[in-house]
Amino acid sequence: MSNIADLVRPIPEQADPKGLRSRGAAGVALGLGAYFTWGFLPLYLKAVASVPAVEVLAHRVIWSLLLLALLVAAMRRWKPLIALARDPRTLLLLGLTSLLIGVNWLIYIWAVNSSHVLETSLGYFINPLVNVALGVIVLRERLRKAQIGAVSLAALGVAILAVAQGSLPWISLALAFSFSLYGLIRKMAPADPLTGLLAETALLAPIALIYLATIGGGSFGEQGLSIDVLLILSGLVTAAPLLMFAAAGKRLRYATLGLLQYIAPTIQFLLAVLLFKEALGTAHIVTFAFIWIGLAIYAADAVRTARRA
Repeated sequence: MSNIADLVRPIPEQADPKGLRSRGAAGVALGLGAYFTWGFLPLYLKAVASVPAVEVLAHRVIWSLLLLALLVAAMRRWKPLIALARDPRTLLLLGLTSLLIGVNWLIYIWAVNSSHVLETSLGYFINPLVNVALGVIVLRERLRKAQIGAVSLAALGVAILAVAQGSLPWISLALAFSFSLYGLIRKMAPADPLTGLLAETALLAPIALIYLATIGGGSFGEQGLSIDVLLILSGLVTAAPLLMFAAAGKRLRYATLGLLQYIAPTIQFLLAVLLFKEALGTAHIVTFAFIWIGLAIYAADAVRTARRA
C-alpha cells in the first residue's frame, strides 16, 4: 500500500541529481501508464457496448467511488477529506468539476460505442490548444507567436471539417472543451488528486445510484458474468489512469507531460482507422494535418521555452 501512497502524496524537492533522474523516470513511467490506458480505453468500451452509455457511466462512478474509498481507508487519509467537506468554496468547485467530467465521460462512452472514435481522437488532439485558448480568455494570458500560430491552424482545421460535414464536429469540441474546463477549474480547488477524485465521484454517486435503481440498472446481472466483471472493473479503469496522471504531473516538467499527452489520441486514431474501420475522408485528413502541424509548433515552442527556463 505504500506504493499507492507514493502516487498520491506530494513529492519533496530533491537536490540529488540521481534522485531527480529517478523521479523523472518514475514520472515518465506513470505518464505512459496513464496515456496508454486512455489510448486503449475504446477497446474496453467496445467490450461493454451492449450496455447503454448512461448505465456504463453510472457504474464507472459507483465502482470508482468504492475503490477510492478503500484506498483512503487503507491509507488512513480521512483528515484531508474531512477538511474538504468543511470548505464550501472547494466543494462548489469540485461540484462543477464533477459535472464537467461526468459530461465528458458520457459523451466519450456514447461516441465510442456509436463508432465515432475518430472524432474522439480529434477532440483530444485539439485539447491542449483549447487549453491555450482558455488561458487567454479566462486567465488573460498572453500568447507567444508560436502559440497563436498553433491555435490558428487548429481552428482552421476544425472550420474545414465543419464546412465539409455541413456542421460543427460537436463530439470533438464537446470533449475538448469539457476536459479543458475541468482541468482549469480543478486547478483552483485545493485538494490532492486522491481526495479530489473521491469527492467528485461522491458528488456524482447519488445521481448514478438513482439512475441504476429506477431507470437503467438492467444490464448488471442480466447479460452474463463477463459483462458484470467488466462493469466492476470500470472503477479501476477510471481511477488508475487519473491517479497515475496526477502523480506524473508532480514528477515531470509541464513540457514533458505535454508531449506525452499526444500518445492517447494517437492510439485512438489508429484504433479508429485500422481496427474499427471508421471512414477517414479527405476532410478528416486535411483537418488532422492542420491540427498535427499546429501541435508540432506548439510542442516545439513548449520544449524551447522549458529549456530557456
